Amino acid sequence: MARKNKYDPYVDDEPEEQAPPPVPCWLCGRPTGSTIVWHHPVPKSRGGRDVVPMHGICQQTLIANFTNSELQRAGLDVDQLLANPTVRKFVDWVANKDPDFTATIAKKKR
Repeated sequence: MARKNKYDPYVDDEPEEQAPPPVPCWLCGRPTGSTIVWHHPVPKSRGGRDVVPMHGICQQTLIANFTNSELQRAGLDVDQLLANPTVRKFVDWVANKDPDFTATIAKKKR
């Protein structure tokens, strides 16, 4: 009588690990997609150490609309950034987009 092999390489007895739930974007609140940008709300050049998860398009919008000094003054207060009409318009526009949605953002006006 042949022995039964307790380990069958073709059978996976371990349950599959489920992916963790997506992290919400700090600016728009949508779930992040496959790419997460870890953004410094207070720029590193201004002493910022904290990082928050964001979409790349949301980070580009902040960089295009605020200077480092303005971002330093706002700190971690996202409501102060959303008070800017351009940023509010962007967040309302991107609200129904796919988490991995990207688009070209206007350059910073100098």
